[in-house]
Amino acid sequence: MVDTAHRDTDGTGVEGVAGGVGVTALLVAAARAIETHRPDSLARDVYAEHFVRAAPASADWPVHPREVPDGDANPLWGRFARYFGLRTRVLDDFLLRSVHARNARQVVLVGAGLDARAFRLDWPPGCVVFEIDRAEVLAFKHRVLGGISATPKAARVPVPMDLRADWAGALPHAGFDPAAPSVWLVEGLLFYLPPAAETYLIDTVEGLSAGGSALAFEVKLEKDLLEYRDSPLYTATRDRIGIDLLDLFDLAPRPDSAGRLADRGWSTSVHTPFDFTRLHGRGPLPEPNDALSGNRWVFADKPRPEGAGDGA
Repeated sequence: MVDTAHRDTDGTGVEGVAGGVGVTALLVAAARAIETHRPDSLARDVYAEHFVRAAPASADWPVHPREVPDGDANPLWGRFARYFGLRTRVLDDFLLRSVHARNARQVVLVGAGLDARAFRLDWPPGCVVFEIDRAEVLAFKHRVLGGISATPKAARVPVPMDLRADWAGALPHAGFDPAAPSVWLVEGLLFYLPPAAETYLIDTVEGLSAGGSALAFEVKLEKDLLEYRDSPLYTATRDRIGIDLLDLFDLAPRPDSAGRLADRGWSTSVHTPFDFTRLHGRGPLPEPNDALSGNRWVFADKPRPEGAGDGA
């Protein structure tokens, strides 16, 4: 796995989001903040701008459309931010739909980052949200949310684990029940992992998922990511906030994780982000030299054993 560790010297967790992949969590938070203030918002996250302002690396980034030069024409804070807004909406819908339809009451956010879904979504009674991420990232999140007296809408269980460690073993100790249906989200993570680490993660989720569970994750399918090095999206991200995503992504050929799950009996569907742009009537559409062209959102359901009800 890509080494994303940063030493937390003062207990605030700030260094956990101060460099490398950690800064991308702030990028997504800024995008969610901008989306929240759009008049045609796809998703609302009132906590996102607090994360952005609390970290020195992002303190001067925009958190409102009026702060964005060129508006939606801005490739970073316009089109790319809108992509994250759309992704947030689609995955919010997946999570809520899945917990209700499957009567699943445990949700696992793998590589949770600055995800505030435990606080902002209307979860059904008895729902538990497990957040797996490095201790310093969770410490930063705890400090920021505690500073604004945020209250979760579900039982929230942080699981401070580097994904290179035995996070699968830590989950049951945190209260996760592998015998009960669960809903899993792996958002914005697999890009950074070597292929073998992605396969291990997907296999681990599969092994921990009882019948009736559901999973959503995001992958990139380009054969050569470097073909897009000069795309407006990557260029703007490098030039304006100093994040070279292609230096952070693992560039090896990606495994067919959706196919792997299908071979194990899961039903899977694979979508482009543009499918949902057309569904919702707003969001990014394809363009030349498009760094989003290979992005896919995968949704997978594990069938219940024969004779088992859906519990809904």
